[in-house]
Amino acid sequence: MVKSTSMQTLTILGGGLAGAEAAWQAARRGVPVRLFEMRPAHNTGAHLGGDLAELVCSNSLGSDLLDRAPGLLKAELSRLGSLLIDCARQTATPAGRALAVDGEAFSARVTTLGGRHPLIQVVRAEVQAIPDGPLVIATGPLTSPALSKAIGALLGSPHLYFYDAIAPLVLAETIDWEIVYRASRYGVVGEPQGDYLNCPFDADQYARFVTALAQAERRPLQAFESAVERGVQAGEGIYFEACLPVEILARRAPKTLAFGPMRPVGLIDPRSGRWPHAVVQLRQDNLAGSLYNLVGFQTNLTVSEQQRVFRMIPGLERAEFVRYGQMHRNTFINSPLHLQPTLQMRKRAEIFFAGQISGVEGYVGNIATGLLAGWNAARLIQGLAPLVLPETTMLGALCRYIYQADPGTFQPMKANYGLLPELAEAGCLGRRERARLQSQRALCDLEEFLREPPIYQEK
Repeated sequence: MVKSTSMQTLTILGGGLAGAEAAWQAARRGVPVRLFEMRPAHNTGAHLGGDLAELVCSNSLGSDLLDRAPGLLKAELSRLGSLLIDCARQTATPAGRALAVDGEAFSARVTTLGGRHPLIQVVRAEVQAIPDGPLVIATGPLTSPALSKAIGALLGSPHLYFYDAIAPLVLAETIDWEIVYRASRYGVVGEPQGDYLNCPFDADQYARFVTALAQAERRPLQAFESAVERGVQAGEGIYFEACLPVEILARRAPKTLAFGPMRPVGLIDPRSGRWPHAVVQLRQDNLAGSLYNLVGFQTNLTVSEQQRVFRMIPGLERAEFVRYGQMHRNTFINSPLHLQPTLQMRKRAEIFFAGQISGVEGYVGNIATGLLAGWNAARLIQGLAPLVLPETTMLGALCRYIYQADPGTFQPMKANYGLLPELAEAGCLGRRERARLQSQRALCDLEEFLREPPIYQEK
């Protein structure tokens, strides 16, 4: 393909999941793209390198089952030609019925394929002002201070913030394999051993661990972070409940963890034939199986306290941590005030937002909004009307949510079936059966949409 000399160039800010997907979608439709990524010269504190689409919190893209929201959204993205979902399939690691990837291999593949496309120019530079012309802003949860200020000026209103946390990684060879055991919940057929490792606690071990975790020293917080932790909402935002640091959960009540990330239900210990009192689950983090992450164990403890407290976990007494947990700021806009369901700004239709900064949460949601923003930006440049997916699809429902949510209480949203319209026959069905039928409807409606997509007009 020869690069156009007459068509406008699409500028994309941010080379994460949303930005990389947006670049690919625009380029595959014949639109030249300049993709700006400030890493590795200007790092974020959470990223490790300079590859596009680097994963920083976990290596899992969620369930692949079609009666689970992430599974439906990934099915939609595959049908829509997502580059990143294809790259994830090519770099998958064992994770039961979830899609987990070798993070380094995944990012390297996205970087290589994006860099080879003749219409994509990757520019390694920090952008500190809003560029002119068609634009996708996909700078993610760690947007630089200068660009954050420029976005705030663009919107004419302050940002919202919440504080996200990263789980530690341990070296597989330092796990005590005599203590941990493989198991899937309830012994799922086809997974006799399971793809997760389970570190079992008895009641006394659990009590000592929760006490130590609740009392452990945390990294010093900035003044505004302290206010956030006290639940004070003074224009700086609040914790995102779906990703609380594990020590905050431990402080809420003694049993909080046992009913949350340390839930033992269905995880039979083959040595006792019973469920343990609690478990910490470990998930394989790379293809080689040399790294495991502590599932649900995002934290802001100091490094020395992570070493001390997390080595109280049965099976991790001699664990070597290759990445420690940390908490970082996440930036997102008040999308119901500013965005259309096409992901365009209401006041400046040539500017699109995508990814976490737009108010979606989760890797697959970021990819999905990047896909739609890149597609609609390409249509805009080509003189075509923007598109909105049916609200019965998971992507359409996510975009509808960030467009129609209450601006006064808006927080990022993950894909979930609660966003989809109910089925007429839903009353007598169980939850999974309803989800399965909603997924069937979504994929059928997506096929109909692709045959003759309706255009969107702002009301």
